[in-house]
Amino acid sequence: MSANKPKKKLKLSLALWGIIVVVIAAVIGGISWMAWSYFNGKGSDTEAAEEKSQEFIGYLEAQDFAALANSTTESTLVDAGYTREQLTELYQSTFNEMQISNVEATNVVFDENETDDTYDFSYQLNLTSPIGAIEELVYSASLTKNEEGDFTVDWNPNLIVPGMEPGDTVDAQFSKGERGNILDKDGDPLAIAGTWLQAGLHPSLLGEGEARTENLTQISETFEVPLEHLEELLGQSWVTGDSFVPFKVMATEDSVQATGVVYQELSMRTYPLNEAAAHLIGYVGEVSAEDVENNPALAAGDMIGKSGLEAAFDAQLRGKIGGKIVLNDVQGETKTVLKEAEITNGEDVQLTIDADVQQKAYEELEGVNGSVVVMNPEDGSLLALASTPSYDAGLMTRGITNEAYQAYLDDENSPFLARYAARFAPGSTFKMITAGIGLDSGITTPEEVHEIEGDTWQANASWGNYSVHRVTVVPEVTLKDALVYSDNIFFAQEALEMGQETVENGMAKFIFGESLNLPFSMEPAQLSNSGTLDTELLLADTAYGQGELLMSPVQQVVSYSPFVNGGNLIYPKLTSDQETNETKQVVTAESAELIRSYLLEVVDNQNGTAHQLADLPYTVGAKTGTAEFQGLEENEDNGFIMAFDADENSYVMIGLVEGRTSGEVITILKPLLQEMPTLLQ
Repeated sequence: MSANKPKKKLKLSLALWGIIVVVIAAVIGGISWMAWSYFNGKGSDTEAAEEKSQEFIGYLEAQDFAALANSTTESTLVDAGYTREQLTELYQSTFNEMQISNVEATNVVFDENETDDTYDFSYQLNLTSPIGAIEELVYSASLTKNEEGDFTVDWNPNLIVPGMEPGDTVDAQFSKGERGNILDKDGDPLAIAGTWLQAGLHPSLLGEGEARTENLTQISETFEVPLEHLEELLGQSWVTGDSFVPFKVMATEDSVQATGVVYQELSMRTYPLNEAAAHLIGYVGEVSAEDVENNPALAAGDMIGKSGLEAAFDAQLRGKIGGKIVLNDVQGETKTVLKEAEITNGEDVQLTIDADVQQKAYEELEGVNGSVVVMNPEDGSLLALASTPSYDAGLMTRGITNEAYQAYLDDENSPFLARYAARFAPGSTFKMITAGIGLDSGITTPEEVHEIEGDTWQANASWGNYSVHRVTVVPEVTLKDALVYSDNIFFAQEALEMGQETVENGMAKFIFGESLNLPFSMEPAQLSNSGTLDTELLLADTAYGQGELLMSPVQQVVSYSPFVNGGNLIYPKLTSDQETNETKQVVTAESAELIRSYLLEVVDNQNGTAHQLADLPYTVGAKTGTAEFQGLEENEDNGFIMAFDADENSYVMIGLVEGRTSGEVITILKPLLQEMPTLLQ
């Protein structure tokens, strides 16, 4: 029995050891769980803190200042003396003062301090202001975990602008440079700043009841403003009895006295030639929302070029905004200059246009649908680009009513159409080009005589019912006769004899399909719809300026310049800073000189189609043209006259009048030609 006792003692020891092992395991497990819980919780805090810092920066970039204020630590706001609402207003007013349009955050760094379990973050802001970017503003902030377990940003004033302290303010002053002028070749103004009067209602002066109604009715009739519109203006929420309520802009000389109406001076774009140059110069107007979206440099209220050269040269003409953004202390003293930029006035644009010629051309065209283009054939300077009917550019700038604008749109005479850039069949003025190609090819000679019977002709029976017509029946026709009498049949026959390849190669030397690089819209000159003269009828019709030819008056004057310029085609220019211009030889000097001499005969010869110009006080060469086109009910005519100064070579001109013959065009434009040398002095 005694031998068994040691075995029992051993069993008790093993049980005890088992208990000990279990206890140790439990303790170790508990410690491990506690460690896991601690480190896992710490990782969650880090992620939450970093996410909050990113949210804060996102609110800044979105300029969502209400959300930003809600993400700040309340105790830090109390210390700084702000409520969340006041903080929102502070951010909003400060950024509005600086006119910040965009906020971009860069170099964002999040940092965890393991020693005391705090979290910090830093970043840089680039703020876009009207005078440029305020760059690399450096910020740093800390995050605090509140009782609800959420992180908030500890706030202080230098989170608005670095260095800002309680009581500091941001002050911004901006000014816009003046718009540059558009000037003619002699420096005379075509678009400048002018003084206008802004008519406004003074509510307290209108009276009450029946007197008020009578006064408003009188104002409506006198100023041609609908009574309903006046009532709408007076009903605006900001209007008080002493308010100035603007309703119309007018010239000083047009002002009238009326009860309840007062005036204020207003600086506004002015166009001395107005309708006479409206298509070319264009007008300015207030930016639209789309303009601002397309160009971040623009702001609401800015005036920009809306059409014509005002739009084409807007970037050059428009003054650059300048000013200063500063951080001031509580006494108003400047602590920091955040951004500064000089005010820059817009540049002037000087044109080659002669204001006197432009005005006279417009005056002679008034009452018809037409255009006059005048160019210096030696340097390509465009001296006049007139188009009628026109529109009131000043009215467009001052503010046109919907009714008045719609009246322009509904006008069947298309007053917004710049006819100098619109394409037409050129008619018989084009015969100069056919003659030049024929002479250079050797097919056409000065001595060759065409024997032509009657006033119609067709090459063969395959033409069916189609025939080429001429106005004057001359049985024997030379090249000179064909230009003097403007004989369509002669040129149709010459083109067929030359053939498609020769004519097309000759035409290719001119400007068909080319852009002339002028600052206004104009489709290239067209030889035909397909670009080729691949049928006999098309080849014949093109030779005398019909077929499918399309050329604007500008393109015509350029294309005819070789015949007064030794065979050299001169490309046009519209600004005086373009000192030299491109030229190209399109016909030989000999051919050009011969055709020029025949153009003098068109005027001097009593049978010439431009003989009406023979009594001008200087020598003129000319070529007329009447192009037929299909009207709404019957065929109609467009009349052309090409004329040039044969004494001084000071100009070459194309005149167009729709619905008239070339003879009528000469009658309309002869007063302009009469004065041209004097105007150009």
